[in-house]
Amino acid sequence: MAVRTQWTVEHSCSHEVVHDLSNRPADKRAGFARWLAGRDCTDCWKAARDADTESTKEWLAAKRAEEQQAAVEWAEKFDMPQLEGPEKALAWGERSRHQLMTSAHTALVVEGSWDEADWAELEEKARSITRAGWWIDQRDAEGTDLLELLDAAGGNDRGTENPFR
Repeated sequence: MAVRTQWTVEHSCSHEVVHDLSNRPADKRAGFARWLAGRDCTDCWKAARDADTESTKEWLAAKRAEEQQAAVEWAEKFDMPQLEGPEKALAWGERSRHQLMTSAHTALVVEGSWDEADWAELEEKARSITRAGWWIDQRDAEGTDLLELLDAAGGNDRGTENPFR
């Protein structure tokens, strides 16, 4: 007598589904059916995943909007120039600039030995970099490296030949 290939499984979501387990070795079917019983059925699993994806998208959109608002307010407060570049890079560049500048201020002034005069000099150098792509490229940099990065850019950001920057 052959081991059955069709297994009726009551899933943890309480749905009963007939599964074709013919693609599994005969000695693995019963164990796999038990494993399936501890999981939601495919439809419930997909619905939960889609709901998670939507809530994650909503959460991320809200977080980005909050970060963008903080970046815009910060730029206005500290008289930072408008960034230049493709429309889709401007908001990202503003957020990147804000995050790097606040990280640098914390590391160099709040926790470091810089005074306000040193910081004012760094801010002036930062104002000279208006290409959003430059700030995006530096988004993973340490705050303590900002002065060196600004010096390397030389106040005259060389730009790029990439048309998407």
